[in-house]
Amino acid sequence: MKDKILNFLIIFLLTILVVNIFFKDEKNTTTWVLEFKLSDSSYSIPASPSLIITNNTAKSVKLNTCNDIAINYSWEKLVFPKEYCKDLEIKPNTKETVTYNKYYDKFLNEWTYNYLIKLDKKEYITQTEIKNKWIISKIFVWLIYAPLYNLTVFFIQVFNNSLWWAIITITIIIRLFLLYPQHKMMLSQRKLQAIQPKIKEIQAKHKWNSQMLGVEMMKLYKEESVNPFWSCWLLIIQMPILLVIYNIFINIKDYSNVYYVYDSLWFFSLDNIWNNFFGIDLLGVWWITWVFLGIFIAVIQFIQVKLSLANNKVSTKWVVLEKKKDAKDYSSFMPDPDLLNKFMLYWLPAMVWVFTYSLLAWVWIYWGISTIFTIFQQLIVNKIVKK
Repeated sequence: MKDKILNFLIIFLLTILVVNIFFKDEKNTTTWVLEFKLSDSSYSIPASPSLIITNNTAKSVKLNTCNDIAINYSWEKLVFPKEYCKDLEIKPNTKETVTYNKYYDKFLNEWTYNYLIKLDKKEYITQTEIKNKWIISKIFVWLIYAPLYNLTVFFIQVFNNSLWWAIITITIIIRLFLLYPQHKMMLSQRKLQAIQPKIKEIQAKHKWNSQMLGVEMMKLYKEESVNPFWSCWLLIIQMPILLVIYNIFINIKDYSNVYYVYDSLWFFSLDNIWNNFFGIDLLGVWWITWVFLGIFIAVIQFIQVKLSLANNKVSTKWVVLEKKKDAKDYSSFMPDPDLLNKFMLYWLPAMVWVFTYSLLAWVWIYWGISTIFTIFQQLIVNKIVKK
């Protein structure tokens, strides 16, 4: 009897589960919500808040950005110009974003800004906090970001609002700034390639003693005037500059950047920037960028790597560095530098071409110009080393 009751309960529960899964009432499972939220919970000065309105209701929602949305700061209501006021219609299951990047000057005080939305006799409240940058961030911005941004603005103005020519000019200036450390790095790399036979001899001689190996390697570098760490120094020097340049161009049309424009460039207008180059949107990602620009970048990258490995034979040997305990022979786990060079020669251009699809076109314009500059510099270095 107990087994029959238990079986009945199991069948009954399974039946309810099947009914709920396959025959549920969609009207009861849909959440009818009108949601207002900011893209970020906090912003740094200069701030460009964005209010995201999500309509998950069954009907369209109409509102006016001035009459229905109020922003209060320290108990005072922010007042916007007439051009900001517009009517919005948000259709069911869609989103609309109200941006305030043109009005960054309204958000220059540290405080909590409250957004009050009144719609259909209902009130919706959301808020965000405006903060000032940390002291280190402020120093970085005013010493590096602001000067480079104004330099970019200056060249955009000089070249009649052409972003393309501004990118070329900025790239050349950066390459000239890095000319000496880049030159030293290239010379060091070529000298390092030249002393590979000596390096292999030391590795073979001291393969059982890593400490002695390190001492002898440093001694060799000193005798041959080779600094294997020049590439690290170059990376340390140029990385902050590259990060700043990337942020400048990726946000070149963000109105909050006007906050950093010097008084002498007061006539600059973001709306006049021309970011088209022979049909390529420098601030966009498109298949034509990947097919044509990507192939061009990959080819010149191959040429640059090929020149850096000129007169350097590629081998497939492996360097033996240590002997495992109770092993009859030495373990080979570190590839020969020549083998790594072969990888750089063929796989680096291929990876660059693949990555071209995911980044903005201007990044690869910058990369291409830098690579061409490096090619000419490499030709000069090769002549010096050959002499």
